Amino acid sequence: MDKSDRVVVITGGSKGIGRAVALKFAGEKAKIVIIHYDQDESAADNTLHMLTLQGVEADSYRMDVSSYNDVDRLFKQILSGLGRVDVLVNNAGITRDTLLMRMSEDDWDAVLMVNLKSVFNCTQSVIRSMIKQRMGRIVNISSVVGQIGNAGQANYSASKAGILGFTKSIAREVAPRGVTVNAVAPGYIDTEMTASLSEKVRESFLQQIPLGKMGKPDDVAEAVYWLCSDAAAYITGQTIHVSGGMFM
Repeated sequence: MDKSDRVVVITGGSKGIGRAVALKFAGEKAKIVIIHYDQDESAADNTLHMLTLQGVEADSYRMDVSSYNDVDRLFKQILSGLGRVDVLVNNAGITRDTLLMRMSEDDWDAVLMVNLKSVFNCTQSVIRSMIKQRMGRIVNISSVVGQIGNAGQANYSASKAGILGFTKSIAREVAPRGVTVNAVAPGYIDTEMTASLSEKVRESFLQQIPLGKMGKPDDVAEAVYWLCSDAAAYITGQTIHVSGGMFM
């Protein structure tokens, strides 16, 4: 199919990595749907404005992706209105960092619900339509800490490791139908989330990166876009690390 006919859905799409992914797909004039849960709609509005300036048909929805029923309703609406979903990028994520001895049950549950359950919710909502059209690309955003762990991030690391197992399992299920499922594992990326870290923590991260610098959201977007291209049609169940060498 012509790429300009593709429908792309991106969770956590209002800023950071999600925004970079949306802008990358805008280059092919795909129809883009971004999902976010920001209290302030300004970031999502700014992203939509950027997409509109590129002549892209785009919509934005505020929704809690950890809610199975809300996700089910929204994707039914998207499929009814646009007819298909060709690309799903599961990017939504939060942190509630603290050492395990201080971590509350709410801290654990919130991160697992948003970061991992949302991937189940959204993937299940599109998988039947992708199987039926015998075409689809799903990219799940994991993290380098899903492979190597990180003190103070037991909940976040567990959620991102869970994404890797989920990715491989679903890739095996749907490969015969022409649907690929892959993961991208960013390292230390310059986003709003990492900007809040102290200078001491930032320096500690940089010391772990062989390339000696932070990554940019565009670096991650390039990997996501490539996995959704014809060039990666024979790749499924894989994890692409975009971490400057933090994980080798």
